[in-house]
Amino acid sequence: MTAAILKAAATAAVMHYVSTRGGSPTVSISAAIAAGLAPDGGLYVPEALPRLDASAFDPHGTLADTATTLLAPFFAGDALADELPAICAESLNLDTPLRALPRGNAHVLELFHGPTAAFKDIGARFLAACMRRLPRADARPLTILVATSGDTGAAVGAAFHHQSGLRVVILYPDGKVSPRQAHQLGCFGDNVHALRIDGRFDDCQRMVKAALSDTKLQATVPLTSANSISLGRLLPQMSYYAHAALGWWREHGEPLNVIVPTGNLGNAMACLWVREMGLPIGQVQLACNANTTLSDYFAGADYQPRAAITTLANAMDVGAPSNVERLRWTFPDEHVMRQLLQAHSVSDEAIQATITAHARDHGEVFCPHTATAVHRLDQLRAAGDTTSWTVVATAHPAKFDSVVEPLIGHPVDVPDALSAMLARPAIAEPLTADDQALKAWLLSH
Repeated sequence: MTAAILKAAATAAVMHYVSTRGGSPTVSISAAIAAGLAPDGGLYVPEALPRLDASAFDPHGTLADTATTLLAPFFAGDALADELPAICAESLNLDTPLRALPRGNAHVLELFHGPTAAFKDIGARFLAACMRRLPRADARPLTILVATSGDTGAAVGAAFHHQSGLRVVILYPDGKVSPRQAHQLGCFGDNVHALRIDGRFDDCQRMVKAALSDTKLQATVPLTSANSISLGRLLPQMSYYAHAALGWWREHGEPLNVIVPTGNLGNAMACLWVREMGLPIGQVQLACNANTTLSDYFAGADYQPRAAITTLANAMDVGAPSNVERLRWTFPDEHVMRQLLQAHSVSDEAIQATITAHARDHGEVFCPHTATAVHRLDQLRAAGDTTSWTVVATAHPAKFDSVVEPLIGHPVDVPDALSAMLARPAIAEPLTADDQALKAWLLSH
């Protein structure tokens, strides 16, 4: 049991939230979602993670039903608590199937069946449903800033498109997302603006954090965030891990072991929090691309953020993962953390070889990000590991046609929703990778 879990809060009258940096007042979940980032620059976390028993969940429930039960303690005592079932019902009506892979004792959790064909749809839709219900005394439009390495921006754009009183500003690294991702990011118009930044994802993330922490700017342009630094994104991502793990446990009587592709650690933290709450998640391994910040750290090195390098798994091109702050809050003892969790780096060459081999030998086509997790599964099997593993599939391979199709030798079928987005015109404005440049843009638009 880690220090972050203080046996707690599932039955508490009110759940409060604090900053990972300890320099901000406690707030409600509504306030944490509305703010995005804590005033001291930290990330919001609950005062204590609640504990839940598997018996609390409806064995015949939908993903939305599971989410309602799972997240109820996090919303306890808040103005949104009574709205939580409706929020979950309207935002989590998506399929997240756990499908057997052709090779024995392995499954894939498909999270790409939403409107933008990536797992980010789940958190973005939940956040949008919350934001629609949050009362605001300020009549000025609220600007939602989102830094994206490929998939988050489109998911947030789709979730908030045409919502009155809300403006979305997407920052993405120019030339470092796939062509179809770039088209998605710029295809919305109306209240959704795309800025192509002359830099890397870490520059985009830094610029967003600087704007959110600028009190003078906030006084003129009300701002919040839709990155995984937002609890409104992170909490609903826990639902598909809980739902899959509970279904697996009921059928097989054992925990679900998971390999999670990750860059900014948001999806990984969602999985880890489900396990820390006492639900049947077993072993967790993280698959990273050639950016080795996390794999070096888990191997025993000091945590050392660095400039990201460009890879085929571009949505994970992160050199300074924001959610490391939540990771350290959850596991304050690094020795314990490294015993409970592994991270492995996967090269572009290994990604290409994995996509090619699995398409040829098994008829399975994976996106480059999912391929990092599949590669890790292949490594485990080659080493004699016979454990049942579930690989998390984070995006549809059609979003990465320029990478995948030359490797498999044929076109990838494009989901209808993605096809409709690609048929729209797309526009993105150029912007330098400078905090003041973003501030000037926000003040002038």
